Parts: sequence; structure tokens; C-alpha cells
Amino acid sequence: MRWNKKLILFLGTIIVSVAIVFFVKNNAFIYNTPVGHVEDVQVLSKVPQEDNFGNKDYIVRQRLKIRILNGKQRNKVLNVNNEYSLSQATDLKYRTGQDVLLHFNYRKGHVAGATITDLKRDVPLTILATIAISLLVLMGITGLRALFSLLLNTVLFFIAVEIDVQQEGFGVLAIFSILAGIFSLITLTLVLGWNKKMLVSFLTTMVGTFSAIIIGMIVFKITHNGGLHFETMEYVTQNPEPLFLAEIILGSLGAVMDESTDIIVSLAKLRKENPTISMKQLWISGRNIGKTIMGPLLNVLFMIFMSDTFSMMVLYLRNGNGWGYSFSMNMELGFVQSLISGIGIVLTVPIASWLVGIFFKKGAVRNA
Repeated sequence: MRWNKKLILFLGTIIVSVAIVFFVKNNAFIYNTPVGHVEDVQVLSKVPQEDNFGNKDYIVRQRLKIRILNGKQRNKVLNVNNEYSLSQATDLKYRTGQDVLLHFNYRKGHVAGATITDLKRDVPLTILATIAISLLVLMGITGLRALFSLLLNTVLFFIAVEIDVQQEGFGVLAIFSILAGIFSLITLTLVLGWNKKMLVSFLTTMVGTFSAIIIGMIVFKITHNGGLHFETMEYVTQNPEPLFLAEIILGSLGAVMDESTDIIVSLAKLRKENPTISMKQLWISGRNIGKTIMGPLLNVLFMIFMSDTFSMMVLYLRNGNGWGYSFSMNMELGFVQSLISGIGIVLTVPIASWLVGIFFKKGAVRNA
């Protein structure tokens, strides 16, 4: 009977997922923007180019046969020209079978042509989101809790961003500090339940994260932000330093929360199985658990922060800039974020071990 329920859930998830993707693939009728389907592509020309630094590229001109999928021009076929570089740094190469968003060019009240504004990107995004959600659903109640936590935190994040915009950047650090606390409280409650382990994990996450932030702020104050190029933050229209610290809080929060939860749950179980274990033994056990977790977490954070700027780093180097200048303009802030987050990860180990020793005293683990 249990296997039948799992099979039904598995098949139902696949059917619903396929139905959602099929709908999104054919949802042009809900768009106000003209949507077209590329039925044929012809290459008109391919002209080689080379810049002053020896970088070689090609400018390719295409002629696309596009059938309109929505609106009054539905089923009308247009020939649209497109020009792209082989590197596709600021443009795109279009292929047969793709759906695109269009802007009509009118002449005497009639559509005389069209310009492609972008790809219709909802299908690949829907497929990825559907796969992720389906896997969480198939994990049962644990996956559903994680999904609910993710959705709720996403809504709260956009609310916080809207508040920041309305406040014109005033109090951004306070806004996202409060948001970090709410994130942690919601996630830990859904994952661990409302109990002592959740409380200790929450306290550890907050203390570990904000201790690292305070250390970073002290260093920035002492050095007067020497060597930090906050102006390289893209499209910042408010004071960049608080926004940078808010990024660190949100970027390191998940890693610190994961580490603190692993340590505290393990130590609480150890205390429950061996009520006579001493504070020193708990400390040593927490330190050993933390040692096995810190390395992967530090590397994950480093890779996330660095990969976000990798493409620009390559672009700078390809255009004749030195390693030092390219690093300072692209990767320096991400590297600083990794260092501050790493401080939080390391501090979490003794903090978690110490708080477990305080909250999970001998004989006080029954309701943990």
C-alpha cells in the first residue's frame, strides 16, 4: 500500500509537471507583447573582425522567418534581420524552433516589419523550477516544508527590497538584518520544529553571522575602507557600503545556519544518549564536527562569490588589463565577502558548542 502511494505521487508529479511545461510553452496568448516562433534561419554574411588586443570575432547577419503567435497579427509570417557577434557578448544568435519577443515596426498604420527584443525565456525557467519543486515534493513532508520555507522567504525578500527602495537606501543594513533573523526563524522552525534545538540553532546563527559582520565593520573603520572599490558594485544608486554588508549577511546566513544546525543536532543527540558527558567533551565533539563541515562550506561560499564575477574577470584580461587591476575591479569585493563569511563559519563552531553546553545541561534534554 505504501509503495502504491509513492507510485501515485511520482506519476502525479510527472503528469502535473509536464502539463505545466506544456502550458508555458503554448502561453503566447497571455502576452501583451508580440511573440513569434522562428521557423527558418538563413545566414546572410559573416565578416571577421579583430581589435587592438588581438581578440578575433565575427559579425554575422541572419534572416529569420518568424510566425506570429498572438494578437491581431497571429499566424502572419515576417522576415526579420538579426546581427550578432560570435562571442554573443551583447547580442544573441537565434535558432530554428525558438520563441522570441518582438516589437512591430508600423508604416501607414500597417505592420511593415519587426525587431526582436529578446528570447521568450519562460520555458527553460519553468522546466528548471518544475524539476526542483517536483524533487522537493517527492521527498515528502520534509521537502514540502523546505519548499514552503523557500517560497515564504522569497516573498519576504521582495518585500524587504521594496521597503529599501521606498526608503531610498536609508536603513538598508537594519532592514536586511531583521530579514536575516526572520529567514532563520522561519527556516529553522520548519526544519527542526519549535523546540530547544531550534532556539539554540537560531541563537548560534545570529551570533555567528553578526559577529563576523561586526569584525568586518571594525576592520573597515580602522583601515578607512582602504583598497576596497565599492564603486565597482553594479548599478548601485545608494550608499554602497551598507548594501555590501547586507549582501554579506544574506550570502553567509545559509552556510552558518547549515553548520550550526548540524553541530547542534549532533551534540544534542550525543548529550541525550550520554547524559553524563562533560562540557569539555561536548566542546571537543563540536569542534571535531565543525572541522569536517568548515572546509566544504568555505569552498562553496568562495566559489559562489567568485563565479559571479568570473566572466567579467576574463573580459578584463582579454582586453589587456593586468591581473592586479582586473582582480581589484571584479573579484576583490567577492573575496572580502568570502573572508568575512569564513570568519562567521569558523566562529560558529565554538559558539554552537558553548550554547549546547549551556542549554542542554545534564538531565535537561528530554524536551529538546
